[in-house]
Amino acid sequence: MTRLAALKNVYDRLADRIVVTIMGAVAAELQSIGHRPNFFYLQHAMGLASSMGLGIALTRPDRQVIVLDGDGSVLMNLGGLTTLARYRPANLVHVVFDNESLLSVGGFPTATSTGSDIAAMAAAAGVPRTATVRTVDDFSHAFDEALASRQLTTIVAKVDAVGPSGYVTDLSLLENRFQFQRYLREHRK
Repeated sequence: MTRLAALKNVYDRLADRIVVTIMGAVAAELQSIGHRPNFFYLQHAMGLASSMGLGIALTRPDRQVIVLDGDGSVLMNLGGLTTLARYRPANLVHVVFDNESLLSVGGFPTATSTGSDIAAMAAAAGVPRTATVRTVDDFSHAFDEALASRQLTTIVAKVDAVGPSGYVTDLSLLENRFQFQRYLREHRK
């Protein structure tokens, strides 16, 4: 499965949810499908997408928050999994696209290429729902179950180590920030 195919499959379900992505391929590929004001592309902060998503989920329990992350990013901040598990926001779904490499900086292998299991780490940290998927259909099913469960969930989607031709978004960092802030302010209950 490619990350792009997985993103295209769930794109329609992101329309009314708060979405935070990590930098690199995830951000570039999501934007290539179509930017929305509820998407925040967390640039230059590797390892912190789950932390940002957690903060938003805790302050906006009325909204579902989707974090689109990568294996290198999660491995850089493993403490993020324990913090997610400590606070267990029922409105957060943490998707980790695991291509077993740091693709956007040259394709160096990550620890998952030699057997480290992010879903098992999340479960051991105390995340109540975890899954590892390898096909688009399984990803779609796990994503829908996570949304319906209303429990903190980490989904590890094993994807091919392929990405876009460029790893940046067309939207300036400041404009994305201001647009996202406006979206959050305008969509309060």
